[in-house]
Amino acid sequence: MSGAGFHVHGPHDHELEHAAQHEPQGLAGRLAVVTAVLATFGAMFGYMGGATQANAGLYKNEAAIKKTEAANQWALYQSKSGKQNLAELASVLVNDEARKSKYLEEIERYKGEKAEIKQKAEGLEAESAEWDHKSEAQMHEHHRWAQATTALQVSIALAAIALLTKKTWMAWGTLAVGSVGVAVGVAAWFHL
Repeated sequence: MSGAGFHVHGPHDHELEHAAQHEPQGLAGRLAVVTAVLATFGAMFGYMGGATQANAGLYKNEAAIKKTEAANQWALYQSKSGKQNLAELASVLVNDEARKSKYLEEIERYKGEKAEIKQKAEGLEAESAEWDHKSEAQMHEHHRWAQATTALQVSIALAAIALLTKKTWMAWGTLAVGSVGVAVGVAAWFHL
């Protein structure tokens, strides 16, 4: 109660002020620190999980783009093959030697063009496969980050239960599951 320049504390007010000025002791204090550390790791692991998932999607898009470019090259290859086949047929059917030699030149030209197109298409398919592989590696890493984050979330929930029940064995469970989460996060960091 306050008034005329002086302040009077009740016994419970004094106890609250005393508790607020001192560090939490016992199970509650230790679990508070452990929970804060686990939450910090969880936030970092969650960020890395999101980043690797985004990378996997970008890499998969790049793979699809390269696959489409390769398909376009194969369509062009087929077009040149059709033209080559027509030139071959014309060279057999024509009786005029001048026209026949023109068709034979076209056949050779189409063969050369097809070789270049085939090489380009195969290169694009190889690039597509490489991007697919990168995407799969990122998804594997994403799963590790997600597993680590989930384990940390479970350990934080266990900490809350341990605080409510005041069970020491539950606090040890918090540390065990949290350690598993950190270990899986370390595995993700080293791409295992």
